[in-house]
Amino acid sequence: MRATIWHNPDCGTSRKTLEILENVVALELTVIYYLEQPYTRSEIAQLITAAGLAPREALRLRGTDAEERGLDKASGSDILDAMAANPAYVERPFVWTDRGARLCRPQDLVYGLL
Repeated sequence: MRATIWHNPDCGTSRKTLEILENVVALELTVIYYLEQPYTRSEIAQLITAAGLAPREALRLRGTDAEERGLDKASGSDILDAMAANPAYVERPFVWTDRGARLCRPQDLVYGLL
């Protein structure tokens, strides 16, 4: 099985999710440090859609200025534009496996993808 995690090492939930993935036997794991290698707009849109979310549901407000910028009330298209311009606006961690995609917050949600 293959898995990709969009990871932020400063995030406890992201670290715990990565640890779960690293302990899965025979898992081909790709780790993308999305703050260093940002999403394109189409990538984040595809990931959010595959996870069954609306852009607003994947918007990270805590620790960002997204709310002050009005993104919590913005259109989905405007939120995706902002996420592509500033990956810190994306909630974390997202994981994609052969079984689908999910925002793994809390980290135990990753088990549904394994």
